[in-house]
Amino acid sequence: MVTDVIDAVAEFAIARKAIWDVLVDPQTYPRLFPGIGACEQLDTVDEHPTLNMRVGGNGMEVQVLRVQLHITRTGESFELHCPERGSFVAVRLRGDGEHTRVYVTYFKARQVHPLLAQLPNSAVVLWTQAALKRMGDLIHGTPTSLIVNGENSPMKMQAGVVKQMVSSGVVRTYRPDVGLKQIGGLAKWGFSLAGGYAAAAAHSPQRAAVIDDRYSSTFDQLHARSSALAGAFHALGFGPGTAVGLLCRNHTGLVECMVAAGKSGADAVLLNTGLPARQVEEIVGRHRLSALFVDSEFEHLVRYLPTDLPRFTSDDVPPDPGRTTIEELIAMRQEPPRKAPRPGRLVVLTSGTSGTPKGARRPHPKGFGTVAALLSRIPFGTNETMFIPAPLFHTWGLGALQISTAIRATVLLGDRFDAEDCLRRIAENKVTALIVVPIMVNRILDLPTHVRARYDLSSLRIVASCGAPLTGAVVLRFLDAFGDILYNVYGSTEVSWASIADSADLRMSPTTAGRPPLGTKLGVLGPDRRPVPVGATGRIFVGNHMLFDGYTDATPPDEADGMLDTGDIGYLDASGKLFVAGRDDEMIISGGENVFPRAVEEALSHLPQVSEVAVVGVPDHEFGQRLAAFVVKRPGSGLDSDMVRNYIRHRVSRFSVPRDVTFLDALPRNTTGKILKRMLVAPS
Repeated sequence: MVTDVIDAVAEFAIARKAIWDVLVDPQTYPRLFPGIGACEQLDTVDEHPTLNMRVGGNGMEVQVLRVQLHITRTGESFELHCPERGSFVAVRLRGDGEHTRVYVTYFKARQVHPLLAQLPNSAVVLWTQAALKRMGDLIHGTPTSLIVNGENSPMKMQAGVVKQMVSSGVVRTYRPDVGLKQIGGLAKWGFSLAGGYAAAAAHSPQRAAVIDDRYSSTFDQLHARSSALAGAFHALGFGPGTAVGLLCRNHTGLVECMVAAGKSGADAVLLNTGLPARQVEEIVGRHRLSALFVDSEFEHLVRYLPTDLPRFTSDDVPPDPGRTTIEELIAMRQEPPRKAPRPGRLVVLTSGTSGTPKGARRPHPKGFGTVAALLSRIPFGTNETMFIPAPLFHTWGLGALQISTAIRATVLLGDRFDAEDCLRRIAENKVTALIVVPIMVNRILDLPTHVRARYDLSSLRIVASCGAPLTGAVVLRFLDAFGDILYNVYGSTEVSWASIADSADLRMSPTTAGRPPLGTKLGVLGPDRRPVPVGATGRIFVGNHMLFDGYTDATPPDEADGMLDTGDIGYLDASGKLFVAGRDDEMIISGGENVFPRAVEEALSHLPQVSEVAVVGVPDHEFGQRLAAFVVKRPGSGLDSDMVRNYIRHRVSRFSVPRDVTFLDALPRNTTGKILKRMLVAPS
């Protein structure tokens, strides 16, 4: 057990002022000291700056401590007081211009964290000295922000894959004939959707594969129907070297078309159902589509396309009697083609939040490593009941569908999202895993408590969100309302996944993007393409075996050491968790300071009167650029612009305070829920 007084000392060949500037910055502590998950400055009338620190970890419950920063002698000493616990830490700096000795003294440290009651003084000293060394690395610019989870070690990678596959039951079988059939499906079509459904049909032919609002298909039925549809594709000339477009909501027909295209060797271009007709026309021409499969409700988007482009109806309601449906194509009972040179690829369009969507060729999963990567951070098991209201034309919805075949999950598809109906379907179908984008999490939380209480959600073990940041306020509200079942996936169309935060990560650090899964290499790099120090901000680069195969119509992103540039800015903390500050193109320079909108958005999300918020950079005659906030208020709130500015002023730098605050009824979003910031115009 630690004693009431503990002393730690560290020496550095660094000027005292440089160390002082780092140690009095509240953000130093969650970045460099493991066990401190977040630190937020509060707006109080106290004489000393007051901070909320989240502390915990190692299986201990996360606690929020109120800490006051007392500057006792500027440039030389300060104290961090925790009045509620009767404990504090004193920090003194001694030295000349080139060398500094740091003295740290803890008083009643065990009152702060229950874990300390089990540790000797030496553990606290080592923890302190290690954190101070990271501080030195930060000042010196030591390249430490690089994490490799098995990617550079084939033996470690293979061992990790085997462990995940066996523990989840993905590769376990008790009948050799079934195992041979599974391998046969994968040998013919690889680890594609086509191969996945063929293997699942061999293992569990009568298990429900896909259920939508109209149909329910077993794995055997879906495999047979998609093979017949692939035969029709082949007969119509849609095979290797061609591409077909799919403009559909989430339903069985879309899944069958994707699988059939894979079996025929044709590429399938997944069109966003929220695109305007003009962009649909551009994509059809750019990708030289040989045919288009369209839900009847989107006929107005393709009405003016060339009449010689073959069109098929992907749902049950053809817009005219002469239009062929996929049901009629399946009824042709054409023999599926022999094994194509390669399975057809899936082409996903980027979100287009900053311009015209680009086509990104998605690679097929390369063996069980892809499944193992996600299973290493999200505990999917075999025979899940997985509900996917996230759009299948989005990388996350598509990725979940691909994983579902390996774990032989029954997939429920939702073609339109309604928060209460989502809860109803979870309760009625005993859903175990829910795949969503962040706006869906927000809408579920917006439901009144008495409405949520109507539905039995006890079967739900996993809610996995991806596609945009979840604010810290939303994360904590969700965990408190539904328990520790939330997983936040950070990635992109280009890199697939980069990191995944589980519920323990999110409890500790609500804004974290998590840790890299198995087989992933993650680096935060500076302008010289070398890693920056832990705790320092840089560009996020990611490497894994699911990096995209390039754009069909644009220059690929920058690459460094086998990793792709995500276009995001962020940092790694001392425990290996990634934090995303925002898009590189969203950063502004105001008064010579680098300013990111996300810090302001995070702060405003904690205001109870705020439902949604977006912050953008706009030109400014005096400072070059400034921030402008667009806020959606909760009904009945009395929030005004001055209240917003005053709230922010005490939480971020003065250059981050938005001079313009505009209240809107809703923020502009695309069909996956991403905010379209380019459509927000600052007031004059």
